[in-house]
Amino acid sequence: MSSVSAMALDAASLQAIGLTLQLATVTTIVLLLLSTPIAWWLATTVSAWRGVVSALVALPLVLPPTVLGFYLLLLLSPNGVIGQWAAALGLGRLSFSFTGLVIGSVVFSLPFAVQPIQHAFQAIGKRPFEVAATLRASPWKSFIAIALPLAKPGFLTATILSFAHTVGEFGVVLMIGGNIPGETRVVSTEIYGHVEAMAYTQAHWLAGTMVVFSFGVLLTLSWLHRHSGSQSALTLAPSSAAATDHERG
Repeated sequence: MSSVSAMALDAASLQAIGLTLQLATVTTIVLLLLSTPIAWWLATTVSAWRGVVSALVALPLVLPPTVLGFYLLLLLSPNGVIGQWAAALGLGRLSFSFTGLVIGSVVFSLPFAVQPIQHAFQAIGKRPFEVAATLRASPWKSFIAIALPLAKPGFLTATILSFAHTVGEFGVVLMIGGNIPGETRVVSTEIYGHVEAMAYTQAHWLAGTMVVFSFGVLLTLSWLHRHSGSQSALTLAPSSAAATDHERG
């Protein structure tokens, strides 16, 4: 392989890394905004629908990524329900685009954001809010002043897990976004492309980076667990392992 080809591959790998970090950042922000009200509702409601909503949130943990990606692709395609709606609003094409990747990543990583925050809210208990009510604090003020600060470990865990899980996606992003350079080609699909091209040196570099990154995530979660005194940091450890097995499958 010529040095020019090697440089081109290196540039493509760096581009994939940058796009992956951008996707993970946007997805994490959207997930935190979306997951907070869902987690609060699940932690406090007595509705009979709680079990159904909880199961729907956790569904990506047990579904093969290709199955989830297939149905999302149908929904986001130009002939799909969401795709037609987006076209009518002038939002452009969703399938095989960065926006489609964000939507797929949000759905796929939803339980990794909702569950830690939900468990953190549940760990607070009712007593602080009862005291706040006696002081005539509104429910919204109690949520801002009590729930959010006390649930900080859950939010930190959700942020780390959501970001890391998005970085490691393969099946869903390949189904929804394909492997378009500079638009939908992320680290996982770049590694796949290197292996198909038998460019094992570049594959080793990217795969090794993923190993170091994943190990750093586990160390960070362990540190949070020790310093927060909360079980929320490792709540999804078994689920994360199961989801990883699905990704590899």
